[in-house]
Order: sequence, then structure tokens, then C-alpha cells
Amino acid sequence: MDFSAPTLWWLVAGLLIVAELLSGTFYLLMIALGAGAGAVAAHAGVSTTVQIATAAIVASGATALWHLKRARQPRSAPAASNVDVNLDIGQTVHVNAWRDDGTAQVSYRGASWQVRHAGSAAPETGVHRIVAVHGNRLDVERVQATAA
Repeated sequence: MDFSAPTLWWLVAGLLIVAELLSGTFYLLMIALGAGAGAVAAHAGVSTTVQIATAAIVASGATALWHLKRARQPRSAPAASNVDVNLDIGQTVHVNAWRDDGTAQVSYRGASWQVRHAGSAAPETGVHRIVAVHGNRLDVERVQATAA
């Protein structure tokens, strides 16, 4: 079977897209875009050297632009303290007594949970807000009472 140059470029682009779907890295799509540019160059009838150079320039440029775009975006909070990942973040619990090591037991969602004080001040009893979840331990901070 004898494939033409554009067909080979399109096959490479397709394989890169499949690899991206399997791995989840968006950078492979940028490289597939370069392979597509190589296919377009092959359709235009330019030499193999120009096809490879076109594919390399487009793939490198697209990858660099994607990297710059990602670098400028703010990083999301770690999953343990990200409200978009864990809906318990921001909920409140009532702490009746603290142990000397800064932990306590509370009832939350019908179960007993261990909590750890996450604030900088000394732990106090009362209502606390969940700021992070680590397995079966909740990190909490004191909810400040508002003046009426």
C-alpha cells in the first residue's frame, strides 16, 4: 500500500488526536495541529523539507501559546480545600470541647468526625467553618460572631 504525503500527515494527526483522548494532555492536540499544517503543506505540493518545517513551526508555536495561556491562569486551590471539588468546604460544625493537641470530635452529616483547628488563635468552642477535608478529618476555623 502506497500512501501519499498528505495521507501520511493526516494519519499522524489522527493518531495524535487519539493519543490525546487516551491521555488527556491538551499539548498533543497542539502537535496534531502541526501535523495538520504539514498535511495542508503537502496538499499544496511543497517539498518534504518545507512540510516538516511547517509542521514543526505550527506545532511549536501552538504548544508555546497554549503553555503561555496556562501559565497566566490562576491555579485552583488544592482539592482538599477547593469548594468546587468538595461541597463540605464552607459548611459549619459546632465544637463542644477541644483536646490539648488541637483536635476534637464533632457530629457532622450523621457521623462522628475528627476536626483539627486551622486558625492561628487558640481554639475556642462554638461554631466553626470547614476550610479543608483530609480523609475523615475536617480542618476548621472559628466563625467570628457578627455585631448586631
